[in-house]
Amino acid sequence: MESSVSAQPVASPLAHRLAARLKMKHLLLLRAIREHGSLTRVAQQMATSQPAVTQMLADLEALFGAPLFVRSPRGMTPTVLGELALSRAEAMLADLDHWALDFATAGDGRAAHLHVGVIPFLPGRLLAPAIGRTRPAGRRVTVTLHEDTSNNLLARLRAHQLDCVVGRTSAILDLRDLRHEVLYEQEPRLIAHRRLAARLDQRPLAWAELIDFDWILGPRRTPMREQIIDFFLRAGVRPPPPLVESLSAKLIGELIAANERAISIVPADVAEELARVAGVAIVRHPFGWTLPPITLFQRESGADYEEKNAFIAALREACAQSRDAG
Repeated sequence: MESSVSAQPVASPLAHRLAARLKMKHLLLLRAIREHGSLTRVAQQMATSQPAVTQMLADLEALFGAPLFVRSPRGMTPTVLGELALSRAEAMLADLDHWALDFATAGDGRAAHLHVGVIPFLPGRLLAPAIGRTRPAGRRVTVTLHEDTSNNLLARLRAHQLDCVVGRTSAILDLRDLRHEVLYEQEPRLIAHRRLAARLDQRPLAWAELIDFDWILGPRRTPMREQIIDFFLRAGVRPPPPLVESLSAKLIGELIAANERAISIVPADVAEELARVAGVAIVRHPFGWTLPPITLFQRESGADYEEKNAFIAALREACAQSRDAG
């Protein structure tokens, strides 16, 4: 009679050594070296002597069995193994920070505290219901929203500083080690000062003439800005140089409302919010193309937990309702 044994991952000798000998002080040492690049300054920050810091680093390199840094008069440069150790140490320290915040949140009667990265051009009417509906075991989570470009947010996701990211996918993003799921598509809208929008609505748009207005756009090397540039190039028109670059949808709305020559392209749902709260107007001209899709990003590996999954389920529901309403 044959017996079956479930396969279990076999820990390497290094994994055994790390479990037995790696200490919190080693992680803090690595973080301090990355910040300061000098053992003298690291010793000052850690309130200890330089020989003690040097010995601590020697113990850590002996644990890994290889140098982690190259010493030179200009400072300390991480080796390939050192870069990996620095990255893992930052992730572990970030996880510990989140762990402590979760315990404090639970002590206040909440379920957990989530750190969610979001791009600026995301309507609040999606995030608000998703956060409100996230109630694992009947308790509401608390959420910190971190607003930035997709590229910067994904770097923070990899560093375990964020639990998930709601961003915009595109070919310019590095998606290694990440899972991504398209949530919904956004159509672009041209927004302008009310008087300018009224004039533009009276005739077909001439894209060559639009470059003469005061454009307010997001930063370069963001998926949305790259697609807007590509649209002008495909139309055979030189992309407009922006008067202002901003990540803030609110600021873009205020700048346009205050300038009769100001103009921008934003997602349709964001345009509707700005028309309501900032007093801008939407130019009723169909573009015939969509922006890079709003996408949920998560790490491929790492712990999964109920609170994050509950938030993601609520976010999917809010996005589905937005698609149905559109």
